[in-house]
Amino acid sequence: MNSSVRRVLIIGGGFSGMSAAIQFRKLGIEVDMVEIDPGWRAYGAGISLGGATLRAFRTLGILDEFLKRGAATDGLDIRLATGQVIGSVPTPRIAGPDVPGGGGIMRPELAAILAEATRAAGVSVRLGCSFAAIEQDEEGVNVRFTDGRRKRFDLVVGADGLYSKVRTTLFPDAPQPRYFGQGVWRAVLRRPAEVQRPTMWIGEHIKPGFNPVSADAMYMFITENRPQNAYVDPAEFVGKVKDLLAPFPDPLLQSLRAQLSDDSLINYRPLEGLLMKGAWYDGRIVLIGDAVHATTPHLASGACIGIEDGIVLAEEIGNGGTAAQALARFQARRFERCRMVVENSARLGEIEIQHGDKEEHASIMRQSMMALATPI
Repeated sequence: MNSSVRRVLIIGGGFSGMSAAIQFRKLGIEVDMVEIDPGWRAYGAGISLGGATLRAFRTLGILDEFLKRGAATDGLDIRLATGQVIGSVPTPRIAGPDVPGGGGIMRPELAAILAEATRAAGVSVRLGCSFAAIEQDEEGVNVRFTDGRRKRFDLVVGADGLYSKVRTTLFPDAPQPRYFGQGVWRAVLRRPAEVQRPTMWIGEHIKPGFNPVSADAMYMFITENRPQNAYVDPAEFVGKVKDLLAPFPDPLLQSLRAQLSDDSLINYRPLEGLLMKGAWYDGRIVLIGDAVHATTPHLASGACIGIEDGIVLAEEIGNGGTAAQALARFQARRFERCRMVVENSARLGEIEIQHGDKEEHASIMRQSMMALATPI
């Protein structure tokens, strides 16, 4: 046990922050978490999860709850626009022989599962609160909060996302998020009986697909090339999604298109990301998750590597040594894996935008999946 870390502050109550909090509490460390959103809300529709993510759920102790409230499946079907199945991609059972190789769940549902586990672990959670000032010395970090409170910690974890305030405070010259030239649409739909596992369609300019997220629901995603990161009026969402799906004559896809209405849950997100190639920590303050390696969804692994960050950070603190030694070991374990996901995901997007080499696309997918299957 690292005797120099007894009190930890986690800034940000997203997937990576909650994962770190749960694992720190298993070590008997006192954990405070502040989340600026007073409702602790998770935005978005469904989220696709690979086997590595389910393996991380097992480590956190939330796998059984995910299996109850989400959907776990094996394999992925690839179809032409007409509906002809031209291939199936296997998904190895990384989390164990008893757990399917992938799955999906509503993003708010996964956030709720993690939040329940975070509170049950004994984490002190303050909502509608963030930090106002941070000052550190060799022995600890003094934090003044936006609610006026002050407290000293042995370690501060910045898990506050793509537009991290901790990152800009700690590393003012850090890279800024950049737009990758694509956007993704997501819509929640009723799950027809014939939908048993994820499916993707190969289109000329766009790539739609769906993934089950529960026994009776699924979510559709559509990746669209958009040269400019322009605002899209939510009043136009239904019409735009229907227009994107119109060129696909597959009866199944058209039946899903017919479900869309003004009452449908639809969201749009421009694909942005970043990778910090320098240090992820300074003194006793460290960044994890999207704050240092935000990725596009082409490998369905953004949540995975953020959750893994939380697990590995707690492991390295628990492995002893000074805080500086533990943080160095943490980044050494995490950097190459996270770099691979960010850069390979970005390259997949480039190939799609440029109508590039399909063999390169398939090779990157295959190599990435093999790398993600390795232990963390």
